[in-house]
Amino acid sequence: MKAKQIILATCLGVMFFASQNVKAQYDAMFTQYMFNEMFINPAYAGSKDAMAVTGVHRQQWVNFPGRPITTTFSMHGPIVNEKMGFGLSFLNEKIGSLNRNLAYLSYSYKIKAGKNGNLAFGLMGGVHNQVNKFSQLKATEQGDVQVSQNSPSVYAPNFGFGIYYSDKVNYAGLSIPRMIDDHILFDANGDFTKVTKMSPQKFHYYLTLGRIFTLTDGLKLKGQAMIKAVQNAPLQYDLNANFLIKEKIWAGLSYRSGDAVSAILGIQVSPQFVVSYSYDYTLSQIQKYSQGSHEIALSYVFMYKGKKIVTPRYF
Repeated sequence: MKAKQIILATCLGVMFFASQNVKAQYDAMFTQYMFNEMFINPAYAGSKDAMAVTGVHRQQWVNFPGRPITTTFSMHGPIVNEKMGFGLSFLNEKIGSLNRNLAYLSYSYKIKAGKNGNLAFGLMGGVHNQVNKFSQLKATEQGDVQVSQNSPSVYAPNFGFGIYYSDKVNYAGLSIPRMIDDHILFDANGDFTKVTKMSPQKFHYYLTLGRIFTLTDGLKLKGQAMIKAVQNAPLQYDLNANFLIKEKIWAGLSYRSGDAVSAILGIQVSPQFVVSYSYDYTLSQIQKYSQGSHEIALSYVFMYKGKKIVTPRYF
């Protein structure tokens, strides 16, 4: 079916779609995932001991038709004597004809762990929305009804959980951020059926680790790793090394297994405000048809009256 072939090609084929299903149960990709912990792990909410807001915008595989364009925004902070955390996170992503939106509330509860550490347990719940804008596609057969109109806008609930440990120089997290498989099945006539169910075999498991190393008085190294596991799929990992120079400049490299190497450059404008940019050089065959991926992140931590942030929060 030619219309189906157009849809599959435009939406990046087997990377995001399988057989005759158009699925929403995959997680957005980021290079600077350290700025997007809220989207990965609800237990991160309130971890900075002050209200924090973060925005990330990613342009993936520039010049590749139907490429992903992703924007996220999150805010979170402590409540109830800093024993609990509360957060909001939003995501918009466009991939070919698919447009999806995610909105989540996150809650965490923190307990002391050791002399200087905290262990938090988190829950998140929210809603997914998606619509396939088939009318934007160009069919090879004039008058093809399957690409003449958009699919209905579909809403589905979702939830997840996580745990998060942090102290002055270390952090570690484990989470399953989305536990509901919500997707749309299309038949040969273009009709659809909405499917919403819990599918443990499709859970995305995230393990994150990080540590700050003080090399000299004016040089720190932030080492980080993220491992993502999905049943019946290769294990994927990100390794990241960022140097902080004179508490002002961030410069580092990142590697995503089987996908890309990245350069990261950031400015610590103040202890509260960080601006960071990354460029991905794709290692797969897609690099022949794209100009890499660009990502910018902004993060700001508020200071309350009468309370100061003594040192920058590195995680």
